[in-house]
Amino acid sequence: MSAANEAVAVAAHGEATGQPGGRSAQKDQKDKAGKTVKRLRAPAAKSVGWALVQAARLHRARVGDRLAELDLFAGQEQVVQALAAAGSMTMGDLAATLRVRPPTASKTISRLAALGFVERRAEAGDGRIVRVRLTETGLAKAAAIERIWDEVEAELLEDFDNKERRRLRKLLRRVARNLAEAAGVSGHEEADSEIDGEADDEEEALLGPGASDAVGQSS
Repeated sequence: MSAANEAVAVAAHGEATGQPGGRSAQKDQKDKAGKTVKRLRAPAAKSVGWALVQAARLHRARVGDRLAELDLFAGQEQVVQALAAAGSMTMGDLAATLRVRPPTASKTISRLAALGFVERRAEAGDGRIVRVRLTETGLAKAAAIERIWDEVEAELLEDFDNKERRRLRKLLRRVARNLAEAAGVSGHEEADSEIDGEADDEEEALLGPGASDAVGQSS
């Protein structure tokens, strides 16, 4: 069973029983308290967080299956994509971009370097600073990753019109900001206007209502 299919099975069973992995809340309470208690409502019923976790799990599994074809594990592609966009980065910048601890970023870079996807070089004039960049092989992997993300994105957003896609992106970024602030996590973040901003709204206004949806369907 592939990771994606396994994730589907776990998500479906979890929703049916109200617990991850299919263990019922009622059975757990009976075992611990020795008596019958009121069955807990499945968190999937109204919980945004539960729905978000299930969607993220399925997305990660789907991308992971595709990345395995490139000899990559889910999560490593984010490093490759970040380096492809920046050209080169210090370990500190990379860790901040990915919102992980520097040791975690360093360990991932070591694994990618062993595969020949990245290389590390000391900063000219300051050997204490190490910059990381993609090799030619890594650049080819980055292009393949981009294709995979585009294909899975199309699966993820099937039947969504352009307006719904922009709205969903904005809402998810707000969710991420809220959780980051609550956890005291900081890092690089693109402003909404840089991705979905005024240019899109102005173009839609000029073309008229529904025009952007028609463009998205015809592309």
